[in-house]
Amino acid sequence: MDKPSHLVEIEHMILGRHQFGGDNRRRQEDRLERSTYIILSRVRAQGPMSIGQLSDAFRLDASTLNRQTAGAVKAGLLDRIPDPEGGMARKFRLTSEGERRLDVEREAHVSGLDKVFEDWPAKDVEIFARYLQRFNTSIERLSGRPWPRSDG
Repeated sequence: MDKPSHLVEIEHMILGRHQFGGDNRRRQEDRLERSTYIILSRVRAQGPMSIGQLSDAFRLDASTLNRQTAGAVKAGLLDRIPDPEGGMARKFRLTSEGERRLDVEREAHVSGLDKVFEDWPAKDVEIFARYLQRFNTSIERLSGRPWPRSDG
């Protein structure tokens, strides 16, 4: 018999292939690419970030992040600004359009998840969310790369 972690690995892999973008009729140009969604979410949660900080947070090469952030800047989702704390590196912050698009994308994801959970008791969804957060925070503890979360 497989260890429980084998089942978790399989389910985690399957979960990673699902996209919860809500209405499949949304225009493709209205959707954020997954990497852009994650970068914008991190900058919103943490505040302005440099390429180096993003590279450390995501364990991605700076050249990959340069391409991804350049696309987000070109799309008007991020601005490059001087470091608000006086450092040498320029940082990225969300534009008002980036904020708007991130809100629209997040709401589409939540809407899609609401459909998945529509026949689940609310308490089960809450328990699942707590276990998922516990799983993620354990990974973050081991990697030394926590995701900033609000207390709410």
